[in-house]
Amino acid sequence: MAADVSHRTTASHATDRPGDTSPFALGLLLRRAHWRAAAVMGEALRPFGIELRHFAVLIELVNHGPTVQRDLAAATGSDKAGIMRVVDDLERKGLAVRKAVPGDRRVRAVEITPQGLELFDAVHVAAEPLAERLVAELGPDEPEKLTDLLTRLAHPADDEA
Repeated sequence: MAADVSHRTTASHATDRPGDTSPFALGLLLRRAHWRAAAVMGEALRPFGIELRHFAVLIELVNHGPTVQRDLAAATGSDKAGIMRVVDDLERKGLAVRKAVPGDRRVRAVEITPQGLELFDAVHVAAEPLAERLVAELGPDEPEKLTDLLTRLAHPADDEA
């Protein structure tokens, strides 16, 4: 058990405060940045009646075309029940449909509808000023640098196989 661990506060303890040198600092800062970005993007999505979890599925459908639910779950970090609820929501809103997969009666592919594509494009237009607000504290070239660094962190070269 951890009963013998001292409860004193030292500079090496994980925080998400500026200047933290903990090995957890980067992860904690990324988590805080994610929360902030998710809140801003959620604000952009709210008038359209969808949430980030819905938009994540629409992104996958736009990028990859009709996709089976199992693959949508993996791509969005969801579980089977969660992805079913999201797809149900998208179907109810007319943004996606489930279609039979030729050769497998048990599997359904999810496909974005024309209405879903229209919403997808409209959300991007609405999100532009909010995305600018998200990086307002950064200098002139810093948003591009941050995007480059995060892209390299999220997609390491050894994952490109």
